[in-house]
Amino acid sequence: MKKYFKNKLSPYILCLMLAVATTFLTIGCSGSSNSEKSPATAQDNTTQDQDRDDDTKTDSQDDTKADSQDDTKTDSQDDTKADSQDDTKADSQDDTKADSQDDSNVLGKGDTQFVFTVVDLDENETVYEIHTDKKTVGEALIELDLIQGEESEYGLYVKTVNGITIDPDKDGSYWAFYVDDEYAQTGVDSTEITPNASYAFKAEKM
Repeated sequence: MKKYFKNKLSPYILCLMLAVATTFLTIGCSGSSNSEKSPATAQDNTTQDQDRDDDTKTDSQDDTKADSQDDTKTDSQDDTKADSQDDTKADSQDDTKADSQDDSNVLGKGDTQFVFTVVDLDENETVYEIHTDKKTVGEALIELDLIQGEESEYGLYVKTVNGITIDPDKDGSYWAFYVDDEYAQTGVDSTEITPNASYAFKAEKM
């Protein structure tokens, strides 16, 4: 009877032991699998972190580059604007100065126009634009108080031109009269005006 029960229970005990062994084996394999997968998971997480860092770094570099380009562009625009304003201001001042000089050197009234130049002993040159209705150069210049002199047997002897007096006895110089850069063949008071011609008095050594 005892032998019968012993033989009857043996298969059940064996099955129970196999079930327990299988359970432990499954748990062990699962743990081993999780253990093996953990480094890969960690590696994936590290790679994702690096990707995020790279993205952040790239965005930062792009922002910095964009800011730098914007600053450079703004500076360039400001410099260009400043240069343009300076050039415009300088041109305006030059034009104003030139207009002022031109206006101050335009003398007289009349339909006839000519150029009158004064060159002193230091070779300083002053140019006037004369407008007149007089017939001779001498009459026009005397009317505008640009020349003064004394009457002589040869006509008007000019001693003062544009407020500058030259005395031949003291300075050893005189005022020479020129017509179109050529030494005049007649006196200033007898030289008829040619419209748009050029006349000059130059201080010269005797």
